[in-house]
Amino acid sequence: MSMWGKVIGSVAGFAVGGPLGALLGAAAGHALDRSRAQQRPNPGAASIETRQTAFTIAVIVLSAKMAKADGTVTRDEINTFKTIFNIPSEEMPNVGRLFDEARQDAEGFEPYAAQMGEMFTHNPAVLESLLSGLFEIALADGVVQSSEMQFLEKVAQEFRLERATFERIKAVHMEEDKETPYQILGVSRNASDKDVKSAYRTLIRENHPDKLIAQGMPQDFIDLATEKMARINGAYEKIERERALS
Repeated sequence: MSMWGKVIGSVAGFAVGGPLGALLGAAAGHALDRSRAQQRPNPGAASIETRQTAFTIAVIVLSAKMAKADGTVTRDEINTFKTIFNIPSEEMPNVGRLFDEARQDAEGFEPYAAQMGEMFTHNPAVLESLLSGLFEIALADGVVQSSEMQFLEKVAQEFRLERATFERIKAVHMEEDKETPYQILGVSRNASDKDVKSAYRTLIRENHPDKLIAQGMPQDFIDLATEKMARINGAYEKIERERALS
């Protein structure tokens, strides 16, 4: 099932409940409220459906506020959002209403990003994929403004991603003609063979599509993870040839 099928009720939740109301309240499902009431310390205790719904709302709101970060939401940014997250035409009215509400200003995104950081703290591949999508929206008009980069950096902080992870994702999107396979793996060129292999295995383990499937993530993001796996494997193959790794 596409993640957009759970958006309908969330639009009203956003309008009356504010950012956290949409993310954690009625639209996100009472299951998360129930888990909090029972004082479960692990955000992963929320049901798969709750996680998918909360994730979907966060995708829309963060994308809208990313588009607004430089002060103007362009048609290119909107089209990029639609393309990256594969929104079905029948869901556009619901998604569009929430997107339009969220893009009124670039403020108030932190609770959404922070909640994603909590919910997917043990699955950083989901957070990295979402951050990659936001980079694509920022690049939709051909240049990333300083305000947009600040937004992306703050989102990464709220996601609790390491700075090195942010720089790796930035390198993939911002320096395509300069990027090296080492940047994609998040290691320096003078890293030892052991460290290169370790970084590669960690990325493969964290980003494997099967892990996202087990987490109940929608097909849209599983497809993105598959593309990312191909990039990671390609980078490692280049280093293997360069270093004659065995």
